[in-house]
Amino acid sequence: MVKIMLSTFIKQHNLPANFRLTAAEHYQPLAERIFSQFKKRSSTYFVGINGCQGSGKSTLTDFVAEYLTKTHKLNIVVMSLDDFYFTGEKRKQLAHDIHPLLATRGVPGTHDVAMLDRILVKLKAKKTAFSIPRFNKATDEPFPEAQWQEVKKPVDIILLEGWCWGVKPQTAEQLKTPVNELELKFDSSGDWRNYVNQQLKNNYEPLYKKMDFWLALQAPSFDCVYKWRLEQEQKLKDKNIGLQNSKIMESTEILNFTQYFQRLSVQACLTISQSADAIFYLDDARNITNTPLMEDV
Repeated sequence: MVKIMLSTFIKQHNLPANFRLTAAEHYQPLAERIFSQFKKRSSTYFVGINGCQGSGKSTLTDFVAEYLTKTHKLNIVVMSLDDFYFTGEKRKQLAHDIHPLLATRGVPGTHDVAMLDRILVKLKAKKTAFSIPRFNKATDEPFPEAQWQEVKKPVDIILLEGWCWGVKPQTAEQLKTPVNELELKFDSSGDWRNYVNQQLKNNYEPLYKKMDFWLALQAPSFDCVYKWRLEQEQKLKDKNIGLQNSKIMESTEILNFTQYFQRLSVQACLTISQSADAIFYLDDARNITNTPLMEDV
């Protein structure tokens, strides 16, 4: 059954043939470990997944969800922090009231964390008959509510992934110096990065404790992010040919866009090992090179 599931998954996601080896060596053992931990509990189990843009979080979470559904007959929900981005109108308001850089989605402070918290509470309580938002990056706006993910029956395991999910706030000393041209040119005073850091500390970090298990996908360096993000955008473009009022980015726009993420992506690489239960270290081609695991509690 696993072989059939894997063949279908590879075809649906347009993955290379060598994904079979990655799945067998890394993804399946991870899924079984999550299942083993879930069985020890009598409640809903939450898995937090961190990884920079383009690191393969979506593919991994989709595979684990499919595997656990088919192999162990569980009800799995996959969630992305990206789906909680504010509307363009809301971000414009933040840009006007706080800092112009907040018009661009991405950093802490541009997500509806209050909605995320409410949904996590409902999932924990095994409630049903509600929807989880979905965000359309091609239009840079949430999908209509009719297209949101419906929760029709109690959920066993939630897989929640996000590029800054699980990242710890920085110190005042770390925030003093700009890390790239974007910060140097548009945030010389540090107001934007301090606001983002405060949002991370006050509104995101308190939710981390709701996770039962943490996985990190760790890039070899931030230099990979531009290349990986470029590949993501091309796939998005291929799926939305002919889209009116497209917000899909060109290469120069992506180069600028990734600078918004640099500070906290590097912070994740430096600190995520302190809290992750498992880490997949990646090479430039996103191959997993090492998977040190902490002991289960």
